[in-house]
Amino acid sequence: MLLLVRKRLLQLMMVVFVLSIFTFGLMKLAPGDPVMEILNADEMMVTEADQEKLRSELGFDQPLYIQYGQWVHGLIQLDLGTSYMSGKPVWNEMMERLPVTVQLTAGALLVMVSISVPLGIISARYPGKWPDHISRILALIGASIPSFWLGLMLIYIFAFKLQILPSTGIGSFSQMILPSFALGFSLAAVYARLLRAGLLESFSEDYIQAGRARGVKEWRLLWFHAFRAALLPVITVFGLSMGSLLGGAVVIEMLFSWPGLGSMVVDAIFSRDYPVIQGYVLLTGVFVVVLNLLVDISYYLIDPRIKQGKGENA
Repeated sequence: MLLLVRKRLLQLMMVVFVLSIFTFGLMKLAPGDPVMEILNADEMMVTEADQEKLRSELGFDQPLYIQYGQWVHGLIQLDLGTSYMSGKPVWNEMMERLPVTVQLTAGALLVMVSISVPLGIISARYPGKWPDHISRILALIGASIPSFWLGLMLIYIFAFKLQILPSTGIGSFSQMILPSFALGFSLAAVYARLLRAGLLESFSEDYIQAGRARGVKEWRLLWFHAFRAALLPVITVFGLSMGSLLGGAVVIEMLFSWPGLGSMVVDAIFSRDYPVIQGYVLLTGVFVVVLNLLVDISYYLIDPRIKQGKGENA
């Protein structure tokens, strides 16, 4: 396991390095002029001297490699720069917004688990019967509906027509229901089908059949043996899908007016606030890599064959 951790930490450093080059270069190629956005005035009202003065203060008059080197030097010291619009350190702004995004993501994961686990188990227990057919229909619907469209429909039905749930704001449980469901439902459909496939494969294994022959209770075979084995492909896809979950959180935060990282980066894109955009991309990349490291470590806890070195070559 130590070798795996060292390998993933090396990959983390490589990801941060590549992302730093990618984000820095992309910001320089992006259309628009951040200087004019900061001055917040029409080009006819801003003198050339004003523009040159601000470019010099921001370091835009220096060669690109010097600008990049200064930015990387700040990254090493956990300094992501200063926001052009607010004048605050980017790290502080992201840490202020991070709990809101974590709250939304946690709510979406709760919705995903609450839907996918029962659907996957029921579908695997009754393959080819009506519970399985209903599960397939729900999975197809969930995989086909974009999260933003589902969010609009939820707002229209529950907030506008029925007026039983709020469509904006944060702080209460009722305000979390609609955005969490809009973000988590499509993921639940995917994981329900993955769990079903994994359980069906586990039920056909010899050790499950042997347990049934010895009179082991069905619920014990399900939760302590079949379910545990079926989690491996689910956890693998979970680590890979966290990027799409964070991407969906951006849309949901804008739709439901949540002041999280997603709405922050959208505002930064429109205002050409490059340090905020670069900081968000780096933070997201680091989060995905660290999560995949935790997924790899969880294999050792779920599958004993990996602990013994048998699952690594599979």
